[in-house]
Amino acid sequence: MNTRMRRAAVAVAATTMAVSLAACGSAKESGDKASTDSGKKGDAIKIGLLLPENVTARYEKFDKPVIEKKVSELTSGKGEVVYANAKQDATLQAQQVDTMITNKVDALIIDAVDAKAIENSVKKAKDEGIPVVAFDRLAEGPIDAYTSFDNEEVGRAQGKALLEALGDAAKPTIVMMNGAITDPNAALFKKGAKSVLDGKVTYGKEYDTKEWKPENANANMEGAITALGKDKIAGVYSANDGMAGGIIQALKSAGLSKLPPVTGQDAELAGVQRILTGEQFMSVYKSYPQEGVVAAEMAVALAKGEKLDSIATSKIDNAGTKGIATVIVPVISLTKTNIKDTVIKDGIWTLDEICSAKYKAACTDAGLN
Repeated sequence: MNTRMRRAAVAVAATTMAVSLAACGSAKESGDKASTDSGKKGDAIKIGLLLPENVTARYEKFDKPVIEKKVSELTSGKGEVVYANAKQDATLQAQQVDTMITNKVDALIIDAVDAKAIENSVKKAKDEGIPVVAFDRLAEGPIDAYTSFDNEEVGRAQGKALLEALGDAAKPTIVMMNGAITDPNAALFKKGAKSVLDGKVTYGKEYDTKEWKPENANANMEGAITALGKDKIAGVYSANDGMAGGIIQALKSAGLSKLPPVTGQDAELAGVQRILTGEQFMSVYKSYPQEGVVAAEMAVALAKGEKLDSIATSKIDNAGTKGIATVIVPVISLTKTNIKDTVIKDGIWTLDEICSAKYKAACTDAGLN
């Protein structure tokens, strides 16, 4: 090979090597970028939302649309919420989680029908790399985040209001209508209420109400009236508004001319209207929009592989998981005096919804129209 040909061969080899190295560099950079991007997802994510029942108005009227709207905002309209309602059936909810896993959602928001029974489903999700936000009720299992209200404070607010309504009577007899034993919140409501009521009232009858159903509360109340006598019941602790409706119906059916004070929770429309007419003494207003927004923020962040440091303000433990990122939303005792400044101001109910024809006079008396 002559000198000119050797030089040409060297030049070609050098060029080939340079291109090859550049290609390796590009492949490496591409691999590094792919590796980096694999830890975080874009906006086209799917959030599975599982709510426990559709009897209580809040779930489908407030929680679902608030969460859907916030997920859309956080993902520039590219995110999707896949929704399922368990209709108070824990077995159905477990099946719904399985379906969500099969559909490869990027994160789950679960309000458990049964906080203990859901544990296996949470584990399944985690095994598939799907983070779980426990919504409103602290589910068991390896959950990643939790948001709810200060549930003991709910009970304390109910207990304080009931004592206020009972006045100075010495250890008056009350009926205590707690929520379902499958709901850990019910135990917290009871604990908070009893921290206020113990030693100041006599518990004539106490019930854990199956599935929170108003008809079960109604049957329990009928039993309490039969056992105690309708005129011996000074007040009723009801853990929520739905049950309060069933309790009040039983009291009316017993022929009471003046109803004893009855507590509630959730600021349901019927509960607010009963407060205006004096049939129900109080409810507890919880800002569902605020809770729903937090749940959506947590789920979207987890779906994208982001930390919750900027969202979570505290930590909580369940039976098997320590240090769960948590946001607790404050609550407000709702009476006739602050309806305008709470549920109307926050857009939960409109004046027209509350002050329908049947309740116009009560609204006028309360200064609402």
